[in-house]
Amino acid sequence: MDYANRGRPPQKKKKPTRSKAKPAARGKAKASATRPQVPWLIVILAVALISLLAYFLVSIHGSADNPPATQAPTAAEQPVSDADRLPAKPEERWQYISELENGEVEVDVPERELGPPQLMQCGSFRSQTDAETLRARIAMVGLESLVKASDGSNGRWYRVILGPYETKRAAERDRHKLQRAQIFGCQIWRWNLNEL
Repeated sequence: MDYANRGRPPQKKKKPTRSKAKPAARGKAKASATRPQVPWLIVILAVALISLLAYFLVSIHGSADNPPATQAPTAAEQPVSDADRLPAKPEERWQYISELENGEVEVDVPERELGPPQLMQCGSFRSQTDAETLRARIAMVGLESLVKASDGSNGRWYRVILGPYETKRAAERDRHKLQRAQIFGCQIWRWNLNEL
């Protein structure tokens, strides 16, 4: 079967539909649709406001040129009597102005007492290889650490220790550097290296 050469099926003709409205009503609807509705109230208000503005502008035009008739004489025109004059400016009697210019401030700052050195422990392991692995990770950050073996009541432990630090602030700085390198759990203690 050849679909390309086959003809189109016949189309059904549409019947014209008639409006059920009366012809007189249709004529009124067309006339009202073409003629716009004018809001007379708005037009009247706009004309009234424009006329009031014009009256106001005309009434104030030129009023700045004519000075009022009952203007008082200015200060330059009036004679100055001795009673109206201001007294002379008094001298300053304050002493702190000269004292502050030449003075010096002395402050007693006590020296900080340095306690025992601060040590930072970043791990404690049963096997020495785990401790050496953490020590290598710390060395990659740029800090130097050491592994100390300690014997306790529950066996031998290998501690990874950084320090000694003179101040806690220096230890905190290194701990933040280690935290940025994803090495967490470092604790700052007041230990002596000889006791470990």
